[in-house]
Amino acid sequence: MDLILPDLCDAHGDAVTVLAPIFRNFGARRAFGGPISTIKCFEDNSLVAEAVEEGGAGRVLVVDGGASDRCALLGDNLARKAANNGWAGIVVYGAVRDVQDFPEIDLGIQALFAHPRKSVQRGLGARDVAVSFAGVTLVPGAYLYADDNGIIMASTALL
Repeated sequence: MDLILPDLCDAHGDAVTVLAPIFRNFGARRAFGGPISTIKCFEDNSLVAEAVEEGGAGRVLVVDGGASDRCALLGDNLARKAANNGWAGIVVYGAVRDVQDFPEIDLGIQALFAHPRKSVQRGLGARDVAVSFAGVTLVPGAYLYADDNGIIMASTALL
């Protein structure tokens, strides 16, 4: 995807909402975007594992992990599944792991930080609900765009 967030912000003004600049870009796709699908979970990546098994159809998976710094919600195996199933990217409000492998996986990945511990899987969480973090409420079906400049959201497609 050939997008540059400053240009999208300039072109669309108040139609875009900018997330607080707290995320790091870990993925091979330095720029990505698409319709949002959400997961709200805390230290349990069961729903993330289920979601990446589905056809992504160019969507962006937004995972509200409550900013936990005690375990990762995404690793290389799930990232590969997401890439193979057509997800454009994953944004994790929390941690990721196996980051050394991410540059070889054709997927956009942004997260707060890396953490070596895996999460538990108890099947807890909610899917496709509004999630709020980084000063923004992200809703399923809205559009998220990300690159090295940050992350933005719009109610309609910008590209």
